[in-house]
Amino acid sequence: METRDAARRWADTWQRNWNARNAKPIAALYAPDAEYTVSPSRDPNIGPEGARVYLDRVFGEESEISSRFGEPIVDGNRAAIQWWATYVEAGRYISLAGTSVLQFNEDGLVIDEWDAWEEMDGHRTPDGGWGRPR
Repeated sequence: METRDAARRWADTWQRNWNARNAKPIAALYAPDAEYTVSPSRDPNIGPEGARVYLDRVFGEESEISSRFGEPIVDGNRAAIQWWATYVEAGRYISLAGTSVLQFNEDGLVIDEWDAWEEMDGHRTPDGGWGRPR
């Protein structure tokens, strides 16, 4: 699978299923030995099962989720994708802006993901040019 197609599939699957709090289709995007690092200060989640366990936990803490994903920036078998989400967690409105750096195998599955993000209080929206090349 072409990297751009894999990256778009990753972003589309994440957007639909984060909003629906459905971890299973997202977890299916990861190869058996994939390393999914959700924060530079945390150990990676390994493979689809590691992703699913992590996502089931965090999706269970979130409600009123609205996410969006930017256009992938692709180089070889790697892609970077911006994302933005707003949700309620523990009665608090949160906005989360981040970027995922992904590496894909030949089948279009993620073999490595490294996320960096910023959490902000309240519901915020990105500027009009967000998520696409300028």
